[in-house]
Amino acid sequence: MMPTKPELRKKYRELRSQLSLEEIEKKSLAIANRALSEDIWKGTYYHLFLSIAQKREIDTGFMLSVLHGKDKQVVVPKSDFRNYTLEHLLLEEETVLRIKSYGIPEPDSGEPVDPELIDVVFIPLLAYDKRGYRVGYGKGFYDRFLKDCRKDVIKVGLSFFGPEEEIPDINPHDIPVDLVVTPDRCYRFST
Repeated sequence: MMPTKPELRKKYRELRSQLSLEEIEKKSLAIANRALSEDIWKGTYYHLFLSIAQKREIDTGFMLSVLHGKDKQVVVPKSDFRNYTLEHLLLEEETVLRIKSYGIPEPDSGEPVDPELIDVVFIPLLAYDKRGYRVGYGKGFYDRFLKDCRKDVIKVGLSFFGPEEEIPDINPHDIPVDLVVTPDRCYRFST
């Protein structure tokens, strides 16, 4: 029997917890380098989640360096836990980031960016399957956000691990990713 979303959350939190900080850094750099070979760099606005260090997420600082090196407009999320939505703010040189609820680094303020303008979204995930469906932390922030984006927005998951065969308990509102970048390879999905 295939593991359900709650089982996958538990499994991948445990797998992450076993990674040393050195492994996380090495794998995060490999992910950023591997992303460079993908055909996702023609856009202007790139939405990037900022890593929650205590959850041992991928260090997106390397991806941020790539985006700055390519002169992209970087948009970062600010979470609203009252209604599980994201505000999207332009990350500028003077932007102040603070660790907020749940250990999330977020801007205090900034210039809002309409989701319709965003060309590529880098999406946090715990697990994903061979169809591109993902398991996040279960609050639906990104599924709500992606509904507001253009239909042609490129959705890129970042993961330390390969895919599961299938996530059996997908919901109708779940939006699959187009691509997942891991340290070892990229997985493309036809949606």
